[in-house]
Amino acid sequence: MKQKTAQQILDVAQSMVRNRGYSAFSYADIAQEIGIRKASIHYHFPAKDDLVKELVKRYQKNFARKCFEIEQQETTPQAQLREFVNLYRDGLQDNKICLCGMLTADLSVLNSEIQAEIRSFFSVTESWLARLLHRGCETEAWQCSQSVEVEAKMLLSMLQGAQLLARVAEDSSAAFDQITGACLEEKLSAISYQPSAISH
Repeated sequence: MKQKTAQQILDVAQSMVRNRGYSAFSYADIAQEIGIRKASIHYHFPAKDDLVKELVKRYQKNFARKCFEIEQQETTPQAQLREFVNLYRDGLQDNKICLCGMLTADLSVLNSEIQAEIRSFFSVTESWLARLLHRGCETEAWQCSQSVEVEAKMLLSMLQGAQLLARVAEDSSAAFDQITGACLEEKLSAISYQPSAISH
């Protein structure tokens, strides 16, 4: 029961952070959403920073799992890149953006442990993306005008920014497709949306 409550708290908190940001949610908000007392949240996560640190660790683990599942598919580099892009697109349907991307806006007020977890998320994700870009170059699926490490940073930055711009559009999914399609045309020819095969 205790473990179930902790997971409920994390689930609700993650949804709120991805939608509102770090500063715009409180333990009172979570308690009201779940139907528990604030004291129950403090039992599992004594301080807000404890909760957010666990959120980032869990988010990084789940995101890495999704990337691993993409990598294990017997598909082309283009198809795998499209699956990766869809990880960023799919959250927009619920008006949510990347947890770590949202938290970077409040990086200066987060403690050093949370900052380290956020940096780890981006470092691990960039490394995975660089390996995918390298496989694409090896199989002549595409060419990289710069090093795969630099292109991985550029691509990840584009996806994070595309989420922000798409979020304010009337049709966020269409806006995201327009932005990413233009940036990824060389590698994918067309970035028409296909539902992700990776479970969320």
